[in-house]
Amino acid sequence: MIWTILWIILIIWLLGVIFNIVGGIIHILLVVAAAILVYKFIKRRV
Repeated sequence: MIWTILWIILIIWLLGVIFNIVGGIIHILLVVAAAILVYKFIKRRV
């Protein structure tokens, strides 16, 4: 479930970068996606 959300957020971010849509909100979503990804990697190793 988390991976699906992560991929959707990354795709939306890429579309935002390509078409310059929604500005800062897309970058905030990217930071959230990156935080989730880091959390998953840390949780998996512990």
